[in-house]
Amino acid sequence: MKQQNGKRLRKPGWGFTLIELMVVMSIIALLISIAVPRYFQSIDNAKEATLKHSLSVMREAIDKFYGDNQRYPASIEELVARKYLRAVPPDPITDTAQSWIIITPDAETAGGVYDVKSGAPGLAKDGTPYAEW
Repeated sequence: MKQQNGKRLRKPGWGFTLIELMVVMSIIALLISIAVPRYFQSIDNAKEATLKHSLSVMREAIDKFYGDNQRYPASIEELVARKYLRAVPPDPITDTAQSWIIITPDAETAGGVYDVKSGAPGLAKDGTPYAEW
């Protein structure tokens, strides 16, 4: 290295060539093309697991309400008001708590919520519609 007035000067040949930069960019693109699909697949799996858990928790709360009161709740909000649920969970597929489908009990049973199903359109990874869960 040459020095001029106490400062080091770089040789003109130092640095990366265009080929080296293209090789590095190609490797990065390859790694991203492998990682991104797995990332989105894991997000979908997490949403399905959350949906199953939310349905299980709400159905358990409905059963406990029925066991305590000998009737089904009039609405999901009644489960929240009576402290069987902290809040109405959002449907993770639709990202809203308003999309739940309410199944009512038969005519001779009191109450308005017998079961809850997802209102999300589409099919799960196993091929079943979300609305059948």
